[in-house]
Amino acid sequence: MALLRPALAYFLPVFALGFVLGTVRTLWLAPMLGELAAVAAELPVMLAASWLLARRVVRRYAITATGAALAIGLIAFALLLLAELALAMTLAGQTPADWAAALTRPAGALGLAGQALFALLPAMALRARR
Repeated sequence: MALLRPALAYFLPVFALGFVLGTVRTLWLAPMLGELAAVAAELPVMLAASWLLARRVVRRYAITATGAALAIGLIAFALLLLAELALAMTLAGQTPADWAAALTRPAGALGLAGQALFALLPAMALRARR
């Protein structure tokens, strides 16, 4: 339970930023550039913000153990996937199977790879701090 607070502190701002950028990507970038290029344009911004937040969470919550940093990232990753599934079902009318299938296409796979890196960033931030 002690790791839930830092995981939420990591997840919530990244999710909020992703919601805003995802809206821009979906409504404007993807029609102009294509879905894969739009995700590729969004990903560096999301990862940079995630890196800054991971560093802040590790410092603010005095995370010193690699296992704790990994757990924070994994909890945040699980929350992110659940939130994205909920949005896909609510806003796009997708079923869980539709949502999962989208992750197998190039743009979805790139986004998922970025989210996997998001999960590792707290541990990487801890390592960089040492």
